[in-house]
Amino acid sequence: MFDLHCHILPGIDDGAKTTDDSIAMAEAAVEEGITHILATPHHMNRSWMNDKQKVMPLVKELQAELDRRHIDLTIFPGQEVRLYGEILKDMEDNKILFVDEQKQYVLIEFPTETVPTYAERLFYDLQNQGKTPIIVHPERNHELVEHPNRLKNLVDKGALAQLTAASYTGGFGKKIEKLSKQLIEANLVHFIASDAHNTTNRTFHMKEAYDLLAKDYGRSKRHEFHQATKDLLNGDQVIPADTSSIKKSFLSKWFN
Repeated sequence: MFDLHCHILPGIDDGAKTTDDSIAMAEAAVEEGITHILATPHHMNRSWMNDKQKVMPLVKELQAELDRRHIDLTIFPGQEVRLYGEILKDMEDNKILFVDEQKQYVLIEFPTETVPTYAERLFYDLQNQGKTPIIVHPERNHELVEHPNRLKNLVDKGALAQLTAASYTGGFGKKIEKLSKQLIEANLVHFIASDAHNTTNRTFHMKEAYDLLAKDYGRSKRHEFHQATKDLLNGDQVIPADTSSIKKSFLSKWFN
């Protein structure tokens, strides 16, 4: 398995605090069958500013420690980028890390409560530069919970989206679990990743999520998500299925 969203780097954000924490996470990942992790510390998230030059050496150091301990896991450098207005300039200044070496795909986080009013325009500008934004954990954004078809609008215009494994398996509650399933059924999410922060309350749940995909929707759906993640990391084109709308009936007043 490939995990494209994980806070495994030590001491850089709200994920692993120490190298020992990172090692414990790596061992947990391997136990689940994960072979490759994109390390994605928060960037431009007020408390955390982790540009490319800061992330790269930490990935190299962690990989060396994993190799020294014979832990069979490969770490790639990445970021979870909080959406901000100067992102295109920082891409030009080589401060942003992409999912793939071809620099096509970038993980974008919205603020927890809202979708910025400038998001659609900025996504358009990104796409004009050959970049595809991947919206991380939309199922936990309060505005998208209330108005999930705003996600449909962004996806229909070329964005992709990543679902958190624990959201789908019930780790964030029944309401988020139900929404996660509706997003899958509406083809509004295209990848599953762990967003793991530790080995206790925010661990991987990747095997459980993929097994649940096969149970709920068949093995072909599990393969679809796995292949899309592999294509993403390889820089290959990801062609999403046609989307459908989500009825709001059960979603209202979740966060009121």
